[in-house]
Amino acid sequence: MESARPHGIFVWNELNTRDIAGAKAFYAATLGWTFEAMPIEGGADYCIIRHGETRVGGIFVLDGPEFDGVPEHWFSYIAVDDVDARAATVAEAGGAVLRPAFDIAGVGRIAIIRDSRGAVSGWITPAM
Repeated sequence: MESARPHGIFVWNELNTRDIAGAKAFYAATLGWTFEAMPIEGGADYCIIRHGETRVGGIFVLDGPEFDGVPEHWFSYIAVDDVDARAATVAEAGGAVLRPAFDIAGVGRIAIIRDSRGAVSGWITPAM
């Protein structure tokens, strides 16, 4: 029987940048994307990327000392059926949990994972 929750598929891409206005200008001019502000806890800037009426990703601002030295990049999220249970298996498989699971209201529960080769992604149990 197939689970009602998505599992093992990429579900979201996020541009992590220090210049949200510059990123929006670039992608609007080159891809025709539009944007909508999305308030998030803590008052940080976040922006939903739209292609027509479809939400296709987000823009997150790398603001704060915890992002010193982090280059601007695209970041992918993979849906998992139970982020806490899946994150508990990461170390045994040779990876690391970089940020333990946390909740974002209306979005889901997310953990930041580094795989056994060093690649980093977000694992999310969506709040659908």
